[in-house]
Amino acid sequence: MQPIVTDRAYEFVPPHTGNLWPSFFRLFLRLFVRRAFGITRVEFRNIDRLRSLRRKGHSILLTPNHCRLADPVVMQILAKEISQHIYIMASSHLFFRGKLLAWVLRRAGAFSVYREGVDRPAVKMAIDILTEARRPLVIFPEGYLSQSNDRLNALLPGVSLIARAAARNQSESTVANRKLFVVPVAIKYLFRGELRSELESMLREIERQQGWPAQPGRDLLDRIYGVGELLLASKERELLGEQQGGELAVRLGRLIDHLLGPIEKKWLAAPAETSVANRVKELRRAILPEMIRGNLADDVRAERWRQLEDVHLAQRLGLYPSQYIRSKPTVDRMLETVHKFFENVTGKEPPHRPTTAVVLVGEPIDMATMASRKDGEDPLLIEIDRQLTGMLSRLAEESPMYCDPAAITGSGSS
Repeated sequence: MQPIVTDRAYEFVPPHTGNLWPSFFRLFLRLFVRRAFGITRVEFRNIDRLRSLRRKGHSILLTPNHCRLADPVVMQILAKEISQHIYIMASSHLFFRGKLLAWVLRRAGAFSVYREGVDRPAVKMAIDILTEARRPLVIFPEGYLSQSNDRLNALLPGVSLIARAAARNQSESTVANRKLFVVPVAIKYLFRGELRSELESMLREIERQQGWPAQPGRDLLDRIYGVGELLLASKERELLGEQQGGELAVRLGRLIDHLLGPIEKKWLAAPAETSVANRVKELRRAILPEMIRGNLADDVRAERWRQLEDVHLAQRLGLYPSQYIRSKPTVDRMLETVHKFFENVTGKEPPHRPTTAVVLVGEPIDMATMASRKDGEDPLLIEIDRQLTGMLSRLAEESPMYCDPAAITGSGSS
């Protein structure tokens, strides 16, 4: 897994505003997602909703779910489908992975946002893009990869802050009849290949690296549960001294608290009693500033990196929803889960082909009709969550159940 924090000083990276480079990259989008992610088909639904908004000159804020690294590229393919370039708000760590990647990201319309602090230039850039209706803007409201396509993580408030500020600016604008619409977009990945061979190759490698005997004849579901139990028990022995008992959610929560609790006690006056994502965010905000300023002794810096590694491990553990497979053993939930096992053990992320990406455009939300925040609740976030959760739930029904013979053999592929 690639590191997602850095102790390098952050500087805002604005997007490239020209049309030549985005148009050039469009020529290779489908080839890229096929080779990098195994996505052989992208299917669009309700896309005329976006075309209608653009014809009328309205501002568009697209708020997709974020479960895979392929999501931004899929959104670029959506933009190509409506003949419109887009801007994308992207985590700043991506721009630190090399000059070439940073160069490509900028020219594809991405600009950086620093998740470990308040990034006023990024927020201003997003507000200006929407106020002026330059191009549609993509913001992933979950803030980070969920890695579970059928589940939505808690939405972060930044998307609402930006949308409301831009809507206020537009209300004061002299441009007649221009409105800001927030459009939830559900992305669902459906594996259409041969499940058994896809899972077998990853499970064999996990078992080999862990020194466990291979079990090629075992039922796939039982084998996944068994590998998951062994990986969890191994981590419990490493961190807690012995294997624990209880439900999966309880055991994961115990490990996460063991990792985060001591660090929160050291760094936070009042540890957050909230989601793992927010706990992780607050800790990074506390730990990183002095590391970035560069005035720490080597041993102190090394200790802080160890703390950040524990924080990152806690975040990864929080990406395993309770009863995700047991409640509904679909092909894609099985593949997602084993993929996460494989990534955590090997550090590699293999493509799974053939995969179809379904892009379902939700009902546009007119910000002029959206009520203000009240009593700690935000109607905009509630509506985005409602739409995305509903759309993902409907799309999940298109994933074959494991008991379907076609799901195992791949004979139902398109």
